[in-house]
Amino acid sequence: MTIDHNDLLNSILASLDRVRCIDPDDIPGIDLYMDQVTTFMEGQLRSSVRFPGEDKILTKTMINNYAKNDLLPPPVKKKYSKEHVLLLIFIYYYKGILSIGDIQKLLKPITEQFFQSGGDFNLESVYREAFSMEKDQVEALKADVIQKFKAAEGTFQDAPEESRDFLKQFSFICALSFDVYLKKLLIEKLVDQLAEPEGAEKKEKDKEKEKAKDKEKDKDKEKEKDKDKDKEKEKDKADASGS
Repeated sequence: MTIDHNDLLNSILASLDRVRCIDPDDIPGIDLYMDQVTTFMEGQLRSSVRFPGEDKILTKTMINNYAKNDLLPPPVKKKYSKEHVLLLIFIYYYKGILSIGDIQKLLKPITEQFFQSGGDFNLESVYREAFSMEKDQVEALKADVIQKFKAAEGTFQDAPEESRDFLKQFSFICALSFDVYLKKLLIEKLVDQLAEPEGAEKKEKDKEKEKAKDKEKDKDKEKEKDKDKDKEKEKDKADASGS
C-alpha cells in the first residue's frame, strides 16, 4: 500500500490544531448532579477520544472510584462544584499516562491547598495557569513532530520497495513512542520527588515516636531498679531485726 506522506503529516498537524483544553468559563457556575457532570464532560471531550462511538469519557462508576481513592473530594448533598469538575479534567488527562497512586500524589497537595480555599488564588487559578502554556506547547510539539517525521523519512532506504513505506511509518511511530516513554519516566521521577518531603516528614515523626518509646522504656527500667533496691533494703532491715 502506498502512503501519501504529505497527506499523513498534514493530517497529524491538523489534528494537533484541534486539541483544546476545557475553558473554565465554559464550566457551569452552579453545582451539578453527577449526571450533569458526565454530560458536560462528554460534550467537551468526546472529539478527543480515539473511538468517539465507543470510548467512555466519564461514568458514574469512575467518579465514585476517584472519590474512594481520594482523588476527588466528596460531593456536597450529591452535587459537584466547578472545582470538582476542574479536578476531574486533570484526572482525565493524567489517567492515560499515570497510575491512580501517582495521580493521588500529584493532586493531593493541590486539593489540600486550593480546593474551595476561599482565597483569591484557588483551584481555578491553578488550572488557568497550568493550561496557559497550551498554545506554545502545541506549537513546539508540531515542530518536534515535523522533525521526527522527516528523520523517519530518511530511514529504511535499502529496505524492499514494497515494505519501505510501512517501515518508514514504523520508524516514525518508534520515534514518537520513545519520546513518550522518556517523558513518562521524567514525570514519574518528578511525582516521586513531590512525595519525598511527605515521606521524609513521616520518617522524622516515626523517629520521634521511637525516641519517646525508648525514653518510656528507660523510665520503666529505672522504676524497676528502684523497686529492687527498696526490696533489698527491706530485706536487709528484716535480717538485721532477726539477728
